[in-house]
Amino acid sequence: MFDMMKMMGKLGELKTKMAEAQAKVAQIQASGESGAGLVKATVTGNKKLVSLEIDPSLINPGDSTMMVDLIVAAVNLAQANAEELAKEEMKKNTEGILPNIPGLDLSGFGL
Repeated sequence: MFDMMKMMGKLGELKTKMAEAQAKVAQIQASGESGAGLVKATVTGNKKLVSLEIDPSLINPGDSTMMVDLIVAAVNLAQANAEELAKEEMKKNTEGILPNIPGLDLSGFGL
């Protein structure tokens, strides 16, 4: 039989756990690099760029195309790494509260 009170308690617990997880996600930092380490980008779990390192050998005013491509690649990789770490954190924090539903996407919860 469906227990509404138990479900409401689980929802309250889920809300608390999600808030905790979102705070932890904001503290995550993930990096990505391209060009064999010539460009390094670091982003938070919320995908905000916090650091960008460019090797001075790439800085050529006459040819910025390669540098731009490497920056984009490094930032995209850092964001993908941050997203994976954020998903792991959310899964860890909601384990036992949410049922194991294949394909469940928690991106609507601030990720």
